[in-house]
Amino acid sequence: MRSLMLPLFLLAPVLLASCATAPEGPPKLTEKQTQALEKALDGKVPGDKVTCIQQYRQTNLQVISDQVLLYKVSNSLVYKNEVMGRCSGLTRGDTLITQSFGGQLCRGDIARVANLMVGTLSGVCSLGDFVPYRRVKK
Repeated sequence: MRSLMLPLFLLAPVLLASCATAPEGPPKLTEKQTQALEKALDGKVPGDKVTCIQQYRQTNLQVISDQVLLYKVSNSLVYKNEVMGRCSGLTRGDTLITQSFGGQLCRGDIARVANLMVGTLSGVCSLGDFVPYRRVKK
């Protein structure tokens, strides 16, 4: 038993390093996803990013891609979130399940994606910063 512990101990740093990834940059969107994003943000300008927002009804969540989510607060305010990682399964209709504390969604909160018909998880990611987009007053 002792001889197995040493090799596993030596491999731990290698295994941990393999989990680290370089920043991916902006998510790559298809033409259809880009059009949906532009339509949702049309006439709105971005503000300074924030780390937390109030948790709104999930019916106000618009999935643009497995990496881009929009939280619609009103016709004049939408928060864009680029998740860290990839919430695989969202674009095919799976459900986003977030675990938050205190009624807020915050950067770093873990989000799971589940296929409720089958009862399996299809992806896991964490929320990024929230960028508010507000309608410009005329």
